[in-house]
Amino acid sequence: MDLSLLGNKIICQKDAFLCAAKGVSVGIEFQRKLGTGIFGGEGFIMQKLEGDGSGFCTCRWHGGGKELAPGQVMKLDTGCLVAYTQNIDFDIEFVRGIKNMVFGGEGLFFAVLRGPGKVWVQSLPISRLASRVLAYGGPGGRREEGSILGGLGNLLDGD
Repeated sequence: MDLSLLGNKIICQKDAFLCAAKGVSVGIEFQRKLGTGIFGGEGFIMQKLEGDGSGFCTCRWHGGGKELAPGQVMKLDTGCLVAYTQNIDFDIEFVRGIKNMVFGGEGLFFAVLRGPGKVWVQSLPISRLASRVLAYGGPGGRREEGSILGGLGNLLDGD
């Protein structure tokens, strides 16, 4: 991300920073809203990159960022937020509806981002990626996935 083209500052989740070129300082950004800090998944402290150089953040797939128009709102899982420009209004919203809470799989809160500004998202946070890899590759994992025999293959090979 070229910070000189992004208002010389971006805010990112606390484990997103990878590296930066000369001219970029890395610091902390406190969330000003109590609900965001307590329920936001990222806590009160996020990282900020400031300066006029290039900064690099790590994430699990992204499409180059999404530009939000003034007043345009984006709601997403709190763990899928990677970074946003300083003029984005960031807040947390409770997921409504018992079916969404029980069967949604995304948790009880959405990150709500209101433009104008740019937002970077990831499709799968590292914590969920690790748990899914372990579910399929660890002891007792689901090796039969995609097999014609299914669970019968496990029975035959002693698992």
